[in-house]
Amino acid sequence: MKSAVETLNPTRVRLTVEVPFEELKPSLDAAYKEINKQVSVPGFRKGKIPARIIDQRFGRAAVLQEAVNQALPEFYGKAVDESELNVLGQPEVDITELNDNEELKFTAEVDIRPELELPDYEGIEVTVDAVAVSDEDIDGSITQLRDRFASVKPVERAAAEGDVLVLDLEASVDGEVLEDGVAKGVSYTIGSGELLDGIDEAVTGIEAGGTATFESELKGGSAAGRTASIKVEVSKVQERELPELDDDFAQLASEFDTLEELRADARTRLESSKKYEQATDAQQKVLEAYLEKVEVPIPEKLLADEIGTRKHNLEHHQLEPMGMTLEQYLKVQGQTEEEYTAELEEQSRKGIKTQFVLDEIVAKEQLNVSQDELTEHLLQRAAGSGMSPDQFAQQIVQGGQVPMLVGEVARGKALQVVVEQAKVTDSEGNAVDLSDDDDTDGDAAAEATEAAADETDTADTADEASDAAEEKTEA
Repeated sequence: MKSAVETLNPTRVRLTVEVPFEELKPSLDAAYKEINKQVSVPGFRKGKIPARIIDQRFGRAAVLQEAVNQALPEFYGKAVDESELNVLGQPEVDITELNDNEELKFTAEVDIRPELELPDYEGIEVTVDAVAVSDEDIDGSITQLRDRFASVKPVERAAAEGDVLVLDLEASVDGEVLEDGVAKGVSYTIGSGELLDGIDEAVTGIEAGGTATFESELKGGSAAGRTASIKVEVSKVQERELPELDDDFAQLASEFDTLEELRADARTRLESSKKYEQATDAQQKVLEAYLEKVEVPIPEKLLADEIGTRKHNLEHHQLEPMGMTLEQYLKVQGQTEEEYTAELEEQSRKGIKTQFVLDEIVAKEQLNVSQDELTEHLLQRAAGSGMSPDQFAQQIVQGGQVPMLVGEVARGKALQVVVEQAKVTDSEGNAVDLSDDDDTDGDAAAEATEAAADETDTADTADEASDAAEEKTEA
């Protein structure tokens, strides 16, 4: 077999492959066996039909076509390996010559990872917010904890801000009650903003048993984006009672004996949380600054596929379960389809560029991912998914997504390499140490990397598609 590579542009090549007929013979024999399994000829047992009879009855061309379909992935894969190409996605294959007992010639156009020139890591300077925890922050944390231990009691008075109501709702459009517009026994806290626009004004001042009607634009369901008439009936008005802020509350809500100890712990936790947020912000700003220094050509087909994937995921995995169409969603968002598509393209370009650059750093620095690092990242992702580690791991393995997870960890380590060379200061002029000594920095780097790539793994997806192409290429 001989192959040659023609560079069409920095991200796409054309492979020209010539295969002597002798190298097709194993696939030809396999093709005869496969056809033998599928057809019947009078006078011959199934599976025992001679090759000359198959040629006479079904045509030699059908056998050749079957042989080529089986052989192409192998020949394509060999050509890719010989040329040392880093391919992305499925190739576009064209058989240019197939002569019986002579040779097979075909071309395969495919996207490749562009060769990048990485600039030095030094010289990047970014500023982030200083880590500061105020008394108001602590008060807010304690208030949230106090709210979790609040109780409610029915009251015989008009509903007011902060009350917890039990409501029955009925939505109508053009005088017709929507099938999915009726809800009963809904618990709602006035002022929480968790239901429809205008509901607070409608129910404030109403006692149990009272009703009100108001208009609101529906955010989801069959009539998403349309203005509906909402009838609301208040069946209960309940007043929230908060526990006293004292040592008894501290003992009830925590492992601490005194309120002072509880507040001290709240300060420590808030400082840790803000430090993590600071690290993530710094990582992302350093990454963005470094990306600006790198020219990265983007494969157009990969970009188009990524835009299509994002749009498909939004329409079918997010909006469809909510009973909302893309048109309704865009109306709610106040976006035109052109604006939405432009935004998708920008996000996709950034995601692809981020992964290409970080993957290049991984290769340059020869970064590896240990089992412990992968396990730690898996536990973190499991916690964010709401699944148990075992459930999450099973889903990852069954979905063949382990390489994706390895890539996430490796890219986080690549970003950390850049961050360690950057100058990071806070808003008060203090130097921020983001060395890898801090256990949170690796997690922050991974989170910043995911955010910059908009939580997608475009390059990984392309690599997986490339692997599939080697198995499923058809003439």
